[in-house]
Amino acid sequence: MTILGRMGRRRLRAAAAVAVTAALLASLSGAVKAAPAAPTFDLDNGNALIGLIYPRFDTVARDEHFGRPMMYGGDSALLVEMPWFDALSPYHPTAVGIFSNLGRRPVEERTTRNKNIAVIYSAFTSLNIVFPQYKATWLEMMTTAGLDPNNTAADPATPSGIGILAARNAIAARKHDGSNRYGDEGGRKYNQQPYADYTGYRPVNTPQLLRDPSRWQPNIVEKREVFTAQEFATPQFGRMKPFSYKSPEQLRVARPTASDYAHNRRAYRTQADEVLEASAGLDDRKKMSAELFDDLVRPYGAVAGRIVVGGNLNTEDSIHYVVTGAVTGIDVTIASWYYKRKYDSVRPFSAIRHLYGEKKVTAWGGPGKGTVNDITGAEWQGYLSSLSIGSPEYPSAHAALCFSYAQQARRFIDTDSLEIFSPALKGSSLVEPGITPANDLTLHWSSLSAWADDCGQSRIWGGENFPASVDAARDYATEVGDLAYEFVQRKLNGG
Repeated sequence: MTILGRMGRRRLRAAAAVAVTAALLASLSGAVKAAPAAPTFDLDNGNALIGLIYPRFDTVARDEHFGRPMMYGGDSALLVEMPWFDALSPYHPTAVGIFSNLGRRPVEERTTRNKNIAVIYSAFTSLNIVFPQYKATWLEMMTTAGLDPNNTAADPATPSGIGILAARNAIAARKHDGSNRYGDEGGRKYNQQPYADYTGYRPVNTPQLLRDPSRWQPNIVEKREVFTAQEFATPQFGRMKPFSYKSPEQLRVARPTASDYAHNRRAYRTQADEVLEASAGLDDRKKMSAELFDDLVRPYGAVAGRIVVGGNLNTEDSIHYVVTGAVTGIDVTIASWYYKRKYDSVRPFSAIRHLYGEKKVTAWGGPGKGTVNDITGAEWQGYLSSLSIGSPEYPSAHAALCFSYAQQARRFIDTDSLEIFSPALKGSSLVEPGITPANDLTLHWSSLSAWADDCGQSRIWGGENFPASVDAARDYATEVGDLAYEFVQRKLNGG
């Protein structure tokens, strides 16, 4: 049975492929090359992540995650990347696995070669289950490493067997974790629908009628010349079991009082006007920053590339960083979705249309229109509206992901200073293709804090969130970044 593959695939537009050059693994290798006649990866000295796995996995991940809810990316991280930690644990002096305990191998076996082999077999096993439609790519990966793809022996005394067990155990451990990965939650036996809601969420408002101006309203969005109504994507994800904390309830996320139209009309209008002001002030840098941070691969790849490649990390240290980031992303997304559902808060487009209706406002006028002063509230949409996935507004899940990721990275490298770059080629915008940016530009940050701050602001620039939503995300997300880092460190120390 396939997992993510059963849901069909949404392809990246050509412009997206051009713009991803700063993502971790695009920066590591570029593209998948034709299968070599002989093995070319050095098992004894190479880094399996940088030299072998990510040049292939990264390309697939960008393709498969584009246009899908945030937790889709987290789920492949959970099932593909996190098992690598368990595959390495037997070769570490003290580490214990996250999903299973595969014992401890003798000191003389703790070689770079064995660690690479264990990780490669773990990746090969998971990738064939999660993304079976790319079987030829995963076979080519094994050929490049000079490893036998037909070796499926789950032997805990061999590096290949350890890798296979690590992957299988992780997938088995998360079989019914609340995500509805297989579409069988709620006892559904036939025509199973992977990741479909089984919890009975229903919006108060319809796309056509805003009954309650404080609550989330599905938008009507255009996808390939077809206008469709949004649904709350995967509202059940807030019920998933996190790794680094017990329940989202222990993370304090205050109620979005400014979105309470019945009791705080002045604050409601103020925050809507702040979004309109940001919309009117868009320039190429803000537009491309908004698109970058809306992506679920590129901004984190830009950071990881600087840490893993720039830090010249070996396979083991690279995996410890990657898994810390994966735990962070999963756990902060669970918290975000829990509170999104709890507060079910209005998005800016609904508030602006409700407040201004046929009145004219000053704002971005749509693709290629720039800032205009005669657009009505009813016509307005945010810069990112065409790319958005349906969900309540508060708290900002994208901002939370950035704040938490920055914090775990800060803990890992023990500094906030990091030079981060992401190129944006002329005309590579998804929203304004061929127009924005007017010239090649490079987005640049000199610290993790600056990177995360711009990420938070980009949600306002893009018209997706109110400022209070970004502020709320900063508080709990930073805490999750700490908790995730500490969780992985405990596992490394045998806890």
